Amino acid sequence: MSFISQDPNLKKLSLSNPVHFLALGFGSGLAAKAPGTFGTVAALPVFWLVSQLSLTGYLIFTLIACVIGIYICDKASKDMGVHDHGAIVWDEVAGLLITLIAVPAGLLWVLLGVVLFRFFDIVKPWPIRWLDTKVSGGFGIMIDDVVAGIFSFICLQAVYYLTL
Repeated sequence: MSFISQDPNLKKLSLSNPVHFLALGFGSGLAAKAPGTFGTVAALPVFWLVSQLSLTGYLIFTLIACVIGIYICDKASKDMGVHDHGAIVWDEVAGLLITLIAVPAGLLWVLLGVVLFRFFDIVKPWPIRWLDTKVSGGFGIMIDDVVAGIFSFICLQAVYYLTL
């Protein structure tokens, strides 16, 4: 049993290409099972680095990650010839960064953010599922995870304020 996906579409991408490397979440999207979860976990070191910035710096970085994600995901998708292939996980990176905006200090809060984000990304309540199915291109790949990140952010902050 291989831990790396054997999907022939992945042979069209190269980790030596910076766009593909980012789209594949630094290679985490190549996981044979649950690539979105692996992509979310791969986002954690990015979060820890960016969390050292001021809130303004964090927000700017997150906005840039979302905007360039439209191009990154679109290019990788076109290079593969598959719209929103599961291995494209940059959208998970951006979604988790949104979830963890101003996250309370402590590993427990980060882990709760990861769980909330995975929940919204997998279950896809309205309008996330609608966006996932109706919006195409790189923007379509990104927008459902951006909204899942917003939902997760709201829930995480609500839990924090309700437990004060």
